[in-house]
Amino acid sequence: MTDFRHRRVTMVDTQVRPSDVTKFPIIEAMLSIPREVFVPDARRETAYVGEHVGVAQGRVVLDPRTLAKMLDALDVQPVELVLDVGCGLGYSTAVIARLAEAVVAVEEDEALAAEAQARLAAESVDNAAVIRAPLAAGSAKHGPFDAIAIEGGVEEIPASLLAQLKEGGRIAAIFMTGALGEVRIGYKIDGVVTWRFAFNATAPVLPGFAHRRVFAL
Repeated sequence: MTDFRHRRVTMVDTQVRPSDVTKFPIIEAMLSIPREVFVPDARRETAYVGEHVGVAQGRVVLDPRTLAKMLDALDVQPVELVLDVGCGLGYSTAVIARLAEAVVAVEEDEALAAEAQARLAAESVDNAAVIRAPLAAGSAKHGPFDAIAIEGGVEEIPASLLAQLKEGGRIAAIFMTGALGEVRIGYKIDGVVTWRFAFNATAPVLPGFAHRRVFAL
């Protein structure tokens, strides 16, 4: 029988801590949440490798280093409401739920959304809800949010999603330019989101977050 608990400890010790992630709540969450539960059953053996794990066409669970560093930079507090965009099977939502007061997760793939809700419930994550909606639409009726995490690559972010961020709130996203990417944290001040570089990372661009192509005849 696979010792996933030992693999979790190894993941944190070799992928998370060496990446300058020092906030104890993040370390504790990643030691506690069984990542293998939130990947496709056929890929459980790859749950703790240091790379993204595919969950559907063009969709991944972010690698542990990227997720941990993103959350470290986002600095989620215990009293905050967080929007988790593109939750897949719910791993990021489960981790964030250990950091925040409540999490609203958005998933547009019907099968993923249903499975994420079931897996979160099975793990007794009772301060998170999965909403089925287009990823780029977010969940305005549940906002505004103290923080927003986008679980995949973006080329641009719709203004309507940025509008769901509270004044003084933060948003984390992986901005992709071709094959290169970087995580940036946006801070909403006086209604305007200002972005700052956090670290380099890559991920597939999520549906609804690609540049709109304009074709001229």
